Amino acid sequence: MSAADEETALLGLAPVAPDRTVAYGPHPDQVVDLYGPRPGDGAGSDGGAGSAVSGPLVVLLHGGFWRAAYDRRHLSPLAAALAGQGLPVALAEYRRVGGGGGAPRTFEDVAAAVEAAADGRRREVVLVGHSAGGHLALLAAARPGTPVRRVIAVSPVADLARAHELGLSDGAVAELLGPGPGFAARLAAADPVRRPPAGVPVTILHGTDDPDVPPDLSRRYAAASPATTTLRELPGVGHYAPVTPGTAGFAALLSLLRPPRST
Repeated sequence: MSAADEETALLGLAPVAPDRTVAYGPHPDQVVDLYGPRPGDGAGSDGGAGSAVSGPLVVLLHGGFWRAAYDRRHLSPLAAALAGQGLPVALAEYRRVGGGGGAPRTFEDVAAAVEAAADGRRREVVLVGHSAGGHLALLAAARPGTPVRRVIAVSPVADLARAHELGLSDGAVAELLGPGPGFAARLAAADPVRRPPAGVPVTILHGTDDPDVPPDLSRRYAAASPATTTLRELPGVGHYAPVTPGTAGFAALLSLLRPPRST
């Protein structure tokens, strides 16, 4: 499947409504959509149904290069598919560039959304971010006191300085951080490469044929924090397949969220 076909396959899926939505702030984009497993969803270690309901809370962060033109709805089929596998899922929205967001508001929103989704009741929160959402996941996991216990970053903008050098998506990093004095300091503070999460294991999934976020960004992140990061490259895969239900890339993501159980 070509990169263009991958994008069409994901964006062509009909949005899936959540079970409920909770707000974590007054702005319309400060919300989290909750998708819960139903009795009979998922499979236990014996192949039976229903035992996976006690799995980790998966908090999803969508991409779109931090811009307001892209919202959480394109990941709603992924949220529903994961819930159908017995995983409770929280699909987070946040203020974005052009809609009241940008640094530091976008970062603050993500941290607040994770706290609201966790609600103090889950022992394990797995933060899954795609593309720019992968950047946000890595950054959020580095905040002191975070409830995040694992990060799975899919095709992430993991090296912000390099992304800025490359001018990815027509200067999206500069738009995120804003103009004016102090840009270098803002870039350093928002760059996951310079702020790896302490004690939080990170797994990166990145297609080798990704035309939107070069896999070299993930390689650079993994090289900078080898003790806590596992990089898994997906040969021949582009930018969207791992977050598209029914693909081999999605199966790779699901295997990380629900690893095989010993018998």
